[in-house]
Amino acid sequence: MLNYIIRRIFYALPILIGVNLLTFALFFIVNTPDDMARMQLGIKYVTPEAIEKWKAERGYDKPLLFNAEAEKLDKLTSTIFFEKSIAMFAFDFGRADDGRNIAHEIKSRMMPSLAIALPVFVLGLIVYITLALVMVFFRATYIDFLGVIVCVGLMSISTLFYIIVGQFLISKMWHWVPISGFATGSDAVKFLILPVLIGIVGNIGTSTRWYRTIFLEEMNKDYVRTARAKGLPERLVLFRHVLRNAMIPILTGAVVVVPMLFLGSLLIESFFGIPGLGSYTIDAINSQDFAIVRAMVFLGSVLYIMGLILTDISYTLFDPRVRLS
Repeated sequence: MLNYIIRRIFYALPILIGVNLLTFALFFIVNTPDDMARMQLGIKYVTPEAIEKWKAERGYDKPLLFNAEAEKLDKLTSTIFFEKSIAMFAFDFGRADDGRNIAHEIKSRMMPSLAIALPVFVLGLIVYITLALVMVFFRATYIDFLGVIVCVGLMSISTLFYIIVGQFLISKMWHWVPISGFATGSDAVKFLILPVLIGIVGNIGTSTRWYRTIFLEEMNKDYVRTARAKGLPERLVLFRHVLRNAMIPILTGAVVVVPMLFLGSLLIESFFGIPGLGSYTIDAINSQDFAIVRAMVFLGSVLYIMGLILTDISYTLFDPRVRLS
């Protein structure tokens, strides 16, 4: 097991380097350091001296990938890419273009993001799996048929629609919860109810149909027929045997959500004015703050790889046939 984890960590290094390189290339195709300086300085007519000073203060005064004027190894190390990338592997994200410490911002904004994403993930998983199991239990009946129709209808509705309708009805007209904002401590609950509810409802259609498909595939396997032949009731077969054997594809799908637990929901945080990592990323993209964007992409890649490793390890808990070595 330990050898497997170490091996996967070493496999992750070239992936993270590739993600860094790709993000770097895409960002600088759109903006050069000079363009970034002009945007951040916010002056219509910026002097070349001011641009050079801004670049020097933030480490953008060197070549991007290759320094032809340097000697030996410095040709690669004395570049913007190397100096901005190598520190990330020690989780030193440096400072944003406006001077704020990125690591401090991530730490302070992580909890608001978790406060939304964790309930959405846990409660959503319970709701989606329960609905899917009910539909499978009543498969080929009107309950299953209507359930599929409702899921398809919900899939065709954008999350933005739920946000707008939820804010208008629940907040503006009925005044049950605040329309936006955030607070600390127990006061945060009233600000989180609507975003969490919308986060769950917005994924009911897609997730319930997906889990229903997984359970239906399991229902046609030999072990289910054997359990029925032994006289086990359908409810016991479904909830004890089918659910347990369907955990591997469920866990695989849950990996995709792991980065979002920490990085937050871009749409929900932006519309509800929640100071999480999602809104932080959106603000960085709008202001074209390269340092923040790269830090968030790197962090998302690390979390995704960690999720994959944890998922592979959890396979052994639900399927004894899986062995990691």
